[in-house]
Amino acid sequence: MQAILFDLDGTLLPMDNDDFIRVYFGYLAKAAYGWGYTDSKHLVDSIWKGVYAMYGNDGKRTNDLVFWDVFRKEMDRDLTGIEEHFSHFYLHEFDQAKEAVTPAPLAKEVIQAAHAKADKVILATNALFPMEAYVTRLSWIGLKIDDVDDITDYTRYSYCKPDPRYFKEILERHHLDAEECLVIGNDMDEDVMAAAGAGIRSFLVTDYLINRKNRPVECPNGTYADMLAYILAEE
Repeated sequence: MQAILFDLDGTLLPMDNDDFIRVYFGYLAKAAYGWGYTDSKHLVDSIWKGVYAMYGNDGKRTNDLVFWDVFRKEMDRDLTGIEEHFSHFYLHEFDQAKEAVTPAPLAKEVIQAAHAKADKVILATNALFPMEAYVTRLSWIGLKIDDVDDITDYTRYSYCKPDPRYFKEILERHHLDAEECLVIGNDMDEDVMAAAGAGIRSFLVTDYLINRKNRPVECPNGTYADMLAYILAEE
């Protein structure tokens, strides 16, 4: 294969999204209090509006520019140094949010197997975070950013799943043929359906399955361990 594209949350990194978001925002609000942002609700609401704007990005700008534009307007106050504060948070305090994730002892083996089967291994996680956040999140499963060939961070990518253009952007950036790639994820809409829209086949990880519309699962699927076996069986 030319590439295997892995989702992160609920796929390589086992977690319940709702639990993780609750814990993550709790630590972020605590850190932001020390930066002088005492209205935690307003802060979190402003972040969500920036996130929703990234989901609706039309591709004309990278996601980070869309996020910060909306976030600054919503906060409506002096935000000098805010990006540096967020970077520090993701490299340090954010690490405490690992309490909301489940250990993944097979993560390294999965990535090693993927490298043996494909020319490139790409972390195709939604482009909503800076690279610092991925450094920390990958460390929770014993991985480093150098263990993959690319990570779709928000400073370089301009779409979000479930928009198929998210995967098309990856294909174009890496000069990949959709037929020669595989997407592995746990979300029917954001991974399987979005990948199909870009012409890429999928494997659905079911341990932390997200299937909001109760779509029939017609692609290969199974547990975390089944994912490893599927990769190893690839020709």
